[in-house]
Amino acid sequence: MSVSSESSAATDDKSFPIVVLISGSGSNLQAIIDSASDPESCIDIRAVISSNPNAYGLKRAHRAGISGKVFNYRDYPDRSSYDAALIAEIDRHQPKLVVLAGFMRILTTEFVSHYSGRLINIHPSLLPLYPGLNTHQRAIENGDTEAGATVHFVTPEVDDGPVIIQAHVPVFETDDSNELACRVLKQEHIIYPKAIRWFAEGRLTVQNGEVLLDGNKSLKQQVYSDEK
Repeated sequence: MSVSSESSAATDDKSFPIVVLISGSGSNLQAIIDSASDPESCIDIRAVISSNPNAYGLKRAHRAGISGKVFNYRDYPDRSSYDAALIAEIDRHQPKLVVLAGFMRILTTEFVSHYSGRLINIHPSLLPLYPGLNTHQRAIENGDTEAGATVHFVTPEVDDGPVIIQAHVPVFETDDSNELACRVLKQEHIIYPKAIRWFAEGRLTVQNGEVLLDGNKSLKQQVYSDEK
C-alpha cells in the first residue's frame, strides 16, 4: 500500500464523511455512532454496508437514521465482481474514510489500492501477533500475559498495515476466550472512534511505514488497564 506521507486532510466544512462496512453485530459500529453523536464531532456516517443480510449492525444503523445496504457475496460470481460493485456503492457516498468494523471478507488488491491511505481496520490482537481468526484462544494457548486490539491502515496483506493505535489488556490465568474477548472488545470501543477522529482532524501521517500523530509517534503502545 502506498500511504501518503502528507497529513490526512481534514474537510473544509464541518462534516467528515465516512462509510462503515460490517458483517455482524456491529458493536464497534455502535461505538462509532455514539462518538459521532457528540456535538463537537465532525464525523458524518454516510452509509453502513453489510456483507451479511442478517447482521444486527444493520438494525443499529436504522435506529440511528443511517442508510444501510446489503452486499451479499453470494449474489456475485467472484470476488472481483463483488469488490467492483462494493466500490461503486461506497463511492456513491463520497467518503473521505472507509472503516472496516468486523467486515468478514478478504478484499482484493484492487479494492485496497482504490482506497489506499483512507481505509482502516480494527483487529482483536496486538498485531503483528495473531492475524486471522481465533485470536483470543491463540493468545491463551500461547501463555500470553497480555492481549489487545489494533487499529491499522489496510494493505493487501490480511491484517497488516501501519499501526495507528493499540490497546493492551491483561490475560488472566483463569480466562477463557470469551472472557478475554469481552475485555478486548471494551477497549476496541474506545480506540476505534479515537483513531477515526484523529484521521478526520488531519492529525495522522505515515512516514517509512510508521504512523505519526501530530508529527510524533502515535499512541501505538498506549496501555488501557482493565480489572477483571
